[in-house]
Amino acid sequence: MKVKKILFVALGCIGLALGALGAVLPLLPAFPFLLLAAYSFARSSERLHRWFTSTKLYKDNLESYIQGRGMTRRTKIRIMVTVTVLMSVGFILMHQVPVGRAVLAAVWLFHIFYFARGVKTIEEPTK
Repeated sequence: MKVKKILFVALGCIGLALGALGAVLPLLPAFPFLLLAAYSFARSSERLHRWFTSTKLYKDNLESYIQGRGMTRRTKIRIMVTVTVLMSVGFILMHQVPVGRAVLAAVWLFHIFYFARGVKTIEEPTK
């Protein structure tokens, strides 16, 4: 049991580091890494989970989605653009792998559909 907890803490720290980088770098998505950190910290340590959910990084990027309220239009667009750019690179590099291109195209379409229709759009919070 102790090894499992250590692995979740390590995975949470990696997710947090990549999510923090993604919050400032335009081509690295923050959302999936922060979601990984939230999941990992929740599975490993109540104290780490409480700390993470109190950070500005969590509140700005995940809180409304986790609570089921949705995402702001800006967040949804940022995620869709980032994934589109990254998947386009993979699509171009797979010019000799038509099955790979088809899979990437299907995943991309599902991703766009999910964020456009499946995730509720909420108003930007006033600061």
